[in-house]
Amino acid sequence: MTTPTRRRHKKRRSPRSPNKTQTPQSQQTVQIAKLGRQGEGIAATKPDISAQHVFVPFALPGEQVKILSDGKRGDLLEIIVPSPNRIQPICPYFTRCGGCSMQHLENKSYQAWKLNTLRTALKHQGINSTSESKLENLPEIDFIDAHGNGRRRVTLHIRFTKGRILAGFMQAKSRELIDIDSCPILAPRLKNTPDIARGLAAPFASSKQKLDIQFTATPEGLDCDIQGAGNVSPETHVMLSKCVQKHQLARLTIDGETALQRCKPMITMGAALVPLPPSSFLQATDLGENTLADLVLKGVGKAKKVADLFCGIGPFALRLSTRSQVYAADSNTAMINALKMAARFAKGLKPINANVRDLFRDPVYQDDLNAFDAIVINPARAGAHSQIQEIAASTVANVVYVSCDPTSLARDALILIQSGYQITQITAVDQFKYANHIETVTVFKR
Repeated sequence: MTTPTRRRHKKRRSPRSPNKTQTPQSQQTVQIAKLGRQGEGIAATKPDISAQHVFVPFALPGEQVKILSDGKRGDLLEIIVPSPNRIQPICPYFTRCGGCSMQHLENKSYQAWKLNTLRTALKHQGINSTSESKLENLPEIDFIDAHGNGRRRVTLHIRFTKGRILAGFMQAKSRELIDIDSCPILAPRLKNTPDIARGLAAPFASSKQKLDIQFTATPEGLDCDIQGAGNVSPETHVMLSKCVQKHQLARLTIDGETALQRCKPMITMGAALVPLPPSSFLQATDLGENTLADLVLKGVGKAKKVADLFCGIGPFALRLSTRSQVYAADSNTAMINALKMAARFAKGLKPINANVRDLFRDPVYQDDLNAFDAIVINPARAGAHSQIQEIAASTVANVVYVSCDPTSLARDALILIQSGYQITQITAVDQFKYANHIETVTVFKR
C-alpha cells in the first residue's frame, strides 16, 4: 500500500486570556435547576429570567442549598433540601480531591447527565433528532459502562513538606495537594501506588522539587515514569533500584528515559503483543479499549482497505488488520515503532503501513483518502479540524470517529454532515467513571 502524499498547513496561534480580578463573596440560598457539563449544579441568583447563573460544585438538581458565592461560582456550605437522587460517595476524599465530580449522583441520573452533555453539544451545532432540528441526523444514543475493573493508568503528584512526602491529586481549582492512601476507581493492580510513589520519591526528598509519577498496570508489573526529576545521581539511582526490586516494578523511566527495567512492559491488542513505549497513550480502562475496538470494527464492517488516523500504538489498527489492509498514521515516533514491532511478530495479520505523520499540520489529502473503503479517526481532545475537512471533501463512504470531547466531535460532525454524511450509529462509552469525560464512537455514512 502506498503512503499518502503530504500537504503543509500553518499553525495558528491562540490569543492570550485577559487577567482575572477577584469578586467579593456573599452567602446566598439558591435552588439548583440543572447540572452543567462539568457536573456542577446550576442555579439562578434571582427568580427572574434576567438572573445570572451561578455554578455550584457537588449540588444536584432540585436541591435547596446555602452557598458562598462570587456571583459566578458558589462553594457549597449546606444542603437545606437534598435531592432524592443523592447517594453516599464511595471515596473518603470526594469533594476535596479534584479527580471525581459525580460520586454523589445515583447511576441512572448519572448516565442521563453524561448523555445530555453529548446531546447538548450536538444540538448547539444543529444536530438533533427532534422536529426543531435543521439537521435531523441523530439516532438514539447508546450508552455503555466501560469502567470495568477500574483505570489502568494514574499520575500522582508528589510534594515534600514538613518532613513528609505527600502523594495524591490536586484539589479542584486549587494548588493544594490531597495526600491519599488509595483510590477506589483504580484497577486492583494500582491499589498500592500512593505508597510506591512515596518510596520512589524518597531519594529526591532533599531537593524538595515537585514531581509527578505515572503508573501503568501491565501483565509484567507496574510501568512507572518519574517526571520532573532531572539529572539523577548514582546514589539516587541505587535507592531507586531497591524500590524497583521491593515492589517488583516492570520498568522505571525518568522523564521518559529508561533508568531500570526488570522486564519489558507489553500490552495485548487483539492477536498482537505491543511493547509499551514510556508514557505513551492508552485508553483509560482495559474494558474501555476493548469496547471502543469492538465498536470500531463493527462500524468499519467489511471494508478491505482502512485508514487509521491518530492510531497511537495500534489498538484499532492491529485488530482491523485481521481482516483489512491498514494505513496507520500518528505523530508519535515511539508509538509508531511499537506498532510496527507488534505487527512484525503477530501472526495472521494483513499488511499494516504505519507512518509517522503530524495530521494536524499535514493531514492526509482527500485524493489519497479516496483509495480507502473506510476511515477510522481518533484525535486528541481538540478534534481534527484540518483532517476532517479533507475527509469531508473525499469520496470515502464510511467514517468511524472516536472522540473524547463532545464539543469538538459536534463541530467536526457538522462538517461531515454538511458534505453529505449521515450519522447512522452513535455510542457513548463511559470509561471515566464519576468524571465529566465521555468517549463517543460515531459512525458516518454517505
